[in-house]
Amino acid sequence: MKQKVEDQIVKNVLAKYVERSNAGLKKYGTPLTRNDLTLEQWITHLQEELMDATLYLERIKKDITLLEVEAFSNGYREASKTRTK
Repeated sequence: MKQKVEDQIVKNVLAKYVERSNAGLKKYGTPLTRNDLTLEQWITHLQEELMDATLYLERIKKDITLLEVEAFSNGYREASKTRTK
């Protein structure tokens, strides 16, 4: 299924899918077309991946909050310097 892709963002994502697939093949020794898992096992795998994703999101939210506090503090310090001059 070769298709010409002109969007660089799409190209980047496709490259990451290929990297991820190759890493999975190396780690598990089988492609996603494997037939040794039940539907419930596939669902459990997805559930675990999504649970990991929520943890990553929570971490990112924490980092964003810290950046916002830092930016606010820096802005406050700059405003204080201006007022004292």
